Amino acid sequence: MVSGSAPALVIGQVSHVRRAPRRHVLRHRVYQWLVDVDELPRLPRWLRPLASFRTRDHIGDPSSTIAANIRSLLAERGVDAEDDRILMLAAARSLGHVFNPLSVYWVIDRSSQTVRCIVAEVHNTYGERHAYVLFPDEKGRAEVEKDFYVSPFYDLEGRYDVRCRIGPTTVTTTITLHRDGEPPFSAGFHGSLRPYTPGELLRTALAYPLMTWRVSALIRVHGIMLWLKRLPIVPRPTRDHESHQEVVS
Repeated sequence: MVSGSAPALVIGQVSHVRRAPRRHVLRHRVYQWLVDVDELPRLPRWLRPLASFRTRDHIGDPSSTIAANIRSLLAERGVDAEDDRILMLAAARSLGHVFNPLSVYWVIDRSSQTVRCIVAEVHNTYGERHAYVLFPDEKGRAEVEKDFYVSPFYDLEGRYDVRCRIGPTTVTTTITLHRDGEPPFSAGFHGSLRPYTPGELLRTALAYPLMTWRVSALIRVHGIMLWLKRLPIVPRPTRDHESHQEVVS
């Protein structure tokens, strides 16, 4: 049963652990949002530069809405989510910029408050994005083949073990890559929910200045660090035309 409330700020830590071919660990404090895609928060005009949710920042038709695009994607997979609640964990556009390595959408049955499925939307730094539709077990765990190029240091081989849970006061997401029986890479986020108020957003934005810009910069900084560790570069494959993969214009 899903018990997290929205809209809320989710303040916590993101971590990446590479175990092979070279060990590399990063941990950074960040904040995200948990929102109902049908009831996106309406901020006072003076706060809007700090947080906005634009359709073009997410997968689907930029002239539609986030909610309609997710439901359309699910319909392609045979999931009728018209009557379901959909919660999104993602960073908002702030000070003119946003980059979400991972956005998670929980599709929740309104009567039972159970998760029917999850959409994991992955962005890479090449202006591409891809959506995985997952059907988790009662513990929030699902597996899926990797079929989207994210990092120049890994090819498309392997499977993801994905775990995404919303509790009364916390949100946790974990993705572990498995290859040849080993987990060479894992990424996770664990954060605490704070109900949105204008004051809470202002305090959080001041505590984590230029958050979205920092995320983009840190991805590139750590990429340079991995290159300096002499990790081999894997060329990006030619993009296919799979329906859940897009180039961001």
